[in-house]
Amino acid sequence: MGLLGRLFKKGPVRNKEAGSALKRYAKSFFHALEGIVYCVRYEHNMIIIIAAAILVTIFGFFFHISAGEWLFVISMIGAVTACEMINSSIEAAVDLTTSEIKPLAKIAKDAASSATLILSITSFIGALIIFIPKIQEYILVIM
Repeated sequence: MGLLGRLFKKGPVRNKEAGSALKRYAKSFFHALEGIVYCVRYEHNMIIIIAAAILVTIFGFFFHISAGEWLFVISMIGAVTACEMINSSIEAAVDLTTSEIKPLAKIAKDAASSATLILSITSFIGALIIFIPKIQEYILVIM
């Protein structure tokens, strides 16, 4: 079978509902919203991420950060939030697979959470680079 044949070969059948594309997209959108609501309600790290996002946003408005700095801040808020949700889904999938303590399950969970930690540290360092000079300038102005 040639490249085009393999490319257009029917894959495994997925359990997808029939209906119009618009209905399927709407249903997908609402499932995604349910995932966000679940993470906010039941994943304790999401509260920390939301609090940090609110704090950084307030700082951004207060210190009048540039468009480029806003792009970094918004990108990092989105990336850390998405990474935490992926971490939560990996943990749920592992928990679904086994209730026993297994070394590979621990590796999967630890590696997923370490990805969120690394991204959080990176975004924190970026925030320090943006906000420390602005805080120093503000302190000099008020003194």
